[in-house]
Amino acid sequence: MDSKNVVAFQVVTFCICLAVANSVEFSYPAVFNFGDSNSDTGELAAGMGFLVVPPYGKNYFKTPSGRFCDGRLIVDFLMDAMKLPFLNAYMDSVGLPNFQHGCNFAAAGSTILPATATSISPFGFGVQVFQFLRFRALALQFLQVSGKKFDQYVPTEDYFEKGLYMFDIGQNDLAGAFYSKTLDQILASIPTILLEFETGIKKLYDSGARNFWIHNTGPLGCLPQIVAKFGTNPSKLDELGCVSSLNQAATAFNIQLQSFCSKFKGQYPDANVTHVDIFTIKSNLIANYSKYDVEFLISYCDMPLESCDEPHAAATSVLLILLTIVF
Repeated sequence: MDSKNVVAFQVVTFCICLAVANSVEFSYPAVFNFGDSNSDTGELAAGMGFLVVPPYGKNYFKTPSGRFCDGRLIVDFLMDAMKLPFLNAYMDSVGLPNFQHGCNFAAAGSTILPATATSISPFGFGVQVFQFLRFRALALQFLQVSGKKFDQYVPTEDYFEKGLYMFDIGQNDLAGAFYSKTLDQILASIPTILLEFETGIKKLYDSGARNFWIHNTGPLGCLPQIVAKFGTNPSKLDELGCVSSLNQAATAFNIQLQSFCSKFKGQYPDANVTHVDIFTIKSNLIANYSKYDVEFLISYCDMPLESCDEPHAAATSVLLILLTIVF
């Protein structure tokens, strides 16, 4: 993606975030984020001990920032909308990270289901929840022992209770499964995936979380690496050039996720649950890309990064072929 298209995408994303933010009460003292590469601000790189290299970060940070993105992620724009600093990754200890206004547990490649020996990320949703519980326990312990000495570095108990808990995860459970499973098998696995998600959400609720901001998954069949792998047969593509079966799985997942959100609100009336329809937002961007001054719709480069030309190079690398990223 060239710089013109990146800027257009980021402006549109910023406007979307502001529109959503203005539609609900959007003033929180802290944010605790869980997810995958769509909202990873450095977790996988720090946790696995590797460097993210250019062109990542070139369009905003001017240097790789741990994000698998040329610029900012949706979570960054949301933090801006709340006038809060960008979230530091839980595992990142370099650069004097400050967690007063929250912490990011999202790691690229993560799934809702527990990681396996072949998983890209060992930080599945359950692990991220346990990381949060440890983070919360230690933060409150430091504050209890040292009084106000640490309150400028970690959230207070009040911040944990009044904070926003954000989730953008599940796409890797579906997209990754297509490499080894049929559509029917993946559709049958969705209740199990969401049961794992429900278990994690309830653990957070039991720890005091009350404000939940839950993204559904996007049109996975439109991801460039998915089109490159599964879209060689034109009969498998929809009118936008996306892989129909993956979008069918994403739609089924989203329907059941929305049902869970409704059920959860019914079970816990004191919980505030905001369900964000990312699928519709991204589908609109893809279907109407020319309105946003984007010059091409779905492009990919399956060569080494240095071999790709500039429009592709800014949005691709070996990891992009492996990881499902925000587009």
